[in-house]
Amino acid sequence: MGWWQVNADTLARSRFVLSPLAEAFACLKLLHAGVAAHPGERAWLDAHLPAYRRRLADDPVTALLVRAGLGREWIADFLTPTPRGDREPFEEFGQEVERVRSASPRAARAHLTVSLAGPLPAALDRDDLPERAAALLEYVWEEAVRPYWPRRRRVLEADVVARTAQVSRGGWAAVLDALRPGTRWLGENRLQINRHEYPPREISGAELVFVPVTPQRHGWVSWEEAERYAVVYPCAGALADGGGRSVPAGLGALLGAARAGVLVLLGSPMSTSQLVAVTGQGLGSVGRHLRTLLDAGLVERRRAGRSVLYSRTAAGEVLVRAAGAGGRTRPAGAGASIRS
Repeated sequence: MGWWQVNADTLARSRFVLSPLAEAFACLKLLHAGVAAHPGERAWLDAHLPAYRRRLADDPVTALLVRAGLGREWIADFLTPTPRGDREPFEEFGQEVERVRSASPRAARAHLTVSLAGPLPAALDRDDLPERAAALLEYVWEEAVRPYWPRRRRVLEADVVARTAQVSRGGWAAVLDALRPGTRWLGENRLQINRHEYPPREISGAELVFVPVTPQRHGWVSWEEAERYAVVYPCAGALADGGGRSVPAGLGALLGAARAGVLVLLGSPMSTSQLVAVTGQGLGSVGRHLRTLLDAGLVERRRAGRSVLYSRTAAGEVLVRAAGAGGRTRPAGAGASIRS
């Protein structure tokens, strides 16, 4: 297994940060795999995969670069510059992608030999690989990520809210164990980052950031020498799939579309802050919906550390399932329901 040696001060200074480039790269990985983790991802792939495949078919060198860079065990390092936690609220996509474009061609070729675990194909023995990679990431961002970024950003921010609250309740060990498969706190200042057999790295004193992305089966690690390290992980599934859920038309007519959307989301416990982030509704509106649903016995609340989590009661479950059995639904985000 691969693990990092992390002292207490480094872990205490670590932060959750957002990265538009990490989101775009995770979406590139999702397009490359073509396999969805939930209906929301399936709809997104249906919308964007055909054009992505046409683009690569028209550019076989870049297609080969993608296949080589997304190795079986290791991603070519120049494709994933480490997000910087010293920028507020985060680096803009244009700033991040320039770090891909400015990579040394020689370093890019060397990184590809690592991700390939073998010699570089002759077609990739060229100096424009960083430019091609940056151009492809710009395409994915503009065509397939940026149109959805406002909602994705809310989802990612909601995940950060939840993880930060979890740190205050159970400490870093509980958070790290739940980040992604293969990542867990081993004790004795050791953070396992994956299940591969790589030499341990001493990162005490470096900047350590944790970066959520919405695609559910994609994560990685990156670093810049001894200065900065990042763990990129998929955000909580209940949040990522929230925009793909449907509000049954009958339930919307009974409760109001926005209130019904909140009830549909509460199949998994969520805080008020998470609901605000995912739905795009204001704090006051979400609070009023929760009060009405509480008074009706359709949701319940419980305290978890400093957070208050809401979830459906048995009566709420029956109502959602009964309404969903009627057949006609409309996408969450249509009209006044959960906004995307």
